[in-house]
Parts: sequence; C-alpha cells; structure tokens
Amino acid sequence: MPSHVRIVEVGPRDGLQNEKTLVSTADKIALIDRLSATGLQSIEATAFVSPKWVPQMADAAEVFAGITRKPGVHYPVLVPNEQGYERARSVGVEEVAVFTAASEAFNRKNINASIEESLERFAPVLARAQADGVKVRGYVSTVLGCPYQGDVPLTDVVRVAKALHGMGCYEVSLGDTIGVGTPAKARAMLQAVAAEVPMGALAIHFHDTYGQALANILACLEEGVAVVDAAVSGAGGCPYAKGASGNVSSEDVVYMLHGLGITTGIDLPALAETGRWLAGILGRESQSKVGKALAAT
Repeated sequence: MPSHVRIVEVGPRDGLQNEKTLVSTADKIALIDRLSATGLQSIEATAFVSPKWVPQMADAAEVFAGITRKPGVHYPVLVPNEQGYERARSVGVEEVAVFTAASEAFNRKNINASIEESLERFAPVLARAQADGVKVRGYVSTVLGCPYQGDVPLTDVVRVAKALHGMGCYEVSLGDTIGVGTPAKARAMLQAVAAEVPMGALAIHFHDTYGQALANILACLEEGVAVVDAAVSGAGGCPYAKGASGNVSSEDVVYMLHGLGITTGIDLPALAETGRWLAGILGRESQSKVGKALAAT
C-alpha cells in the first residue's frame, strides 16, 4: 500500500451540486477556505457548467474569485466544454477537470452524446489547456455499474480511461457513480485499467450508496492507488438512486488511512469540524460516522 495518499476533496463541487439546499456564495467561499486550512492539497472548488442544468453552480466565477488560494493547494474546477474553459480561465483557474462515462447509455442520458462524441468535445479543451500550461484531470463515471444499462464492460472502462490519459489528462479518476461496487469488483476494475494506464496517474472515486465505499477504497489501496476522491460530511446525494447517500465522507477516509499508518497531511479534527459546520448549513446531520463520533467525545 502507499505510504502517503492524496485526498481530492470534492465536497464544494460534486457534493454541493447534488444537494437540494441552495448554498450561498459566501458559504461556499467559507467552506473552501476552511478546507484549505485543514492540510488538504486538492480541493475541487466549483463547476463552470450551465446554470440551467446545475443551479447550485451558477455562481462559479464569484466563488472562485472570492476564495483565498493557499500556496501549495490546488483548486481544480469542472468544465464541460470550451465555453466553460474560457469562463474558468477568465477568473484565474489553473487546473480543470473534464468528465465522461464508461457507459454509452449514461452518456446518452446525461450529456446527449456518445462516449466518442464526448471525447471529441474535450479535444479542444485539452489542446488549449496544454498551450496555456493548465493541468487537466479526467473523470470516468459509471465504472462499476450504470443506472440505465446495468453492468458496464471492463473493456469500456479501460478504453475510456486510456483515451483520457492519452489525450493529456495527468490523472484519471475512476468513479462508481451509483455506489453499487463491491471490493472484488473494484479491485478487478482497477487492475484492468492499471494494465493500460500507469497506477500513478489513477485516482478512485467511490459513492457509499450500499455502504461499500471504504471497503472498495481499501481493496484499491492494496493494489497501490494513492489518490482518493471524497467529500467532507459525505455531502452530495446520488441523483440516480433515490434516497441513497452519495460521496464517501472525507473524514471517514482520513480516519481509515491514518489507522493504516498512511499519511495524508490532513488535520482530522479540523476536517471533522468543517464537516459539522457544513451539515449545519445544509440543515441536516453530518453523513460522516467519524464526524459524529468525534463530536460525541
């Protein structure tokens, strides 16, 4: 297993965009600034997407312009196309992320395009990013199952991850969007992708819909992956599985990693406090078991 794991905190973007409660711009900025003080190295700040489709991200420019960027901390943002890239660059973004799915059915339903068409859309973004010296992270969703087609062939997951890496994504995050994966399947998926893409260029992104996220992460750590996506307070539902929890909580992941003797550079009590603060903003309890346990001690 790796001796150090980098947590990519996705709460401000992937977490909040799936929350029904609209969060104010000031609170989003405060959340990111709080997270910056915990020792996190990567905080996904927002998404430059259409406000029509994702109202929660309508204030992306204001949020990014308002945060206090800490030296040594990366603040990637999600961009779906060239227009999003231009908006992001206009406020000083230095790292972006692009996303597609390993499932043809999911891509058709989600972005009205085939996998190949979605990759073609990214080509100009990646070309411009390379020219601008902007780092690009790639997301592959539905790697362990799709709400529309069910099982997703491993060959499709490998093909898409390899394509993103080949196009210039320095890191490819493999996402179990609906949280149906189990450890053996997660391990097999990672092994298949790592046969074509270097392990050092891979990250994992597990949702906790069926309570399997930590077990899946552990299985992948044993294969050598050293980057894990997570959301503080377990923010974010799962829009494709009604009533289900979404992202694995950052606090729970960090607690497990520290218990394994793996360093993260993260101050867990400060992270848990931020998670409880966010839960208050969202008007509910923290979804983090560790956050609840630390609050009770």
